[in-house]
Amino acid sequence: MPKIIIGFTGPIASGKDASQKYLSEKYGAISFRFSTIIRDILQRLSLEINRLNLSRLSSVLRENFSEDLFAKVIAKDVISSPAELIIVDGIRRPADIQYLRDVDNFYLVSIDADPKIRYERLIKRKENIDDENKTYEQFLADHQLETELSIPLIMAQANYQINNNQSKEDLYRQLDKIISTIKL
Repeated sequence: MPKIIIGFTGPIASGKDASQKYLSEKYGAISFRFSTIIRDILQRLSLEINRLNLSRLSSVLRENFSEDLFAKVIAKDVISSPAELIIVDGIRRPADIQYLRDVDNFYLVSIDADPKIRYERLIKRKENIDDENKTYEQFLADHQLETELSIPLIMAQANYQINNNQSKEDLYRQLDKIISTIKL
């Protein structure tokens, strides 16, 4: 069976991580996440892992070492992985899919939900240190960070779209449908 690569794009707290976890548990997918490299560097430098620091470090690295820096690393990891189903989480910029589009069986999936729903999910999940106490206005302001600005452009290029305004079960049904369509 050929390798299948699914890339997730979408705004903050739209359900990308929940989708990745579900596909890992149900289908044995392995995942690569763009932000893992940045989180590792912040942790190593003993800097707070929050959205602003993630955005700043990403921008500094891309500005100084090339816009496609992370895209090259992720594409190399995907190509060398022996897994049959691979998830690439956190595609945000045109450069992020530049190399993945050249890999056979790459599918881009856009995940979106209403901003109020995403905000509630964000403060519940507490992924970043500043999430729990973030106001709705701060959440909306995060969408204006440099790392978030190209997401709508990338979402428009998706092969599949998921509306994640309902339950996790509804999200899982949509993911199962995409997997069955791809495997046909």
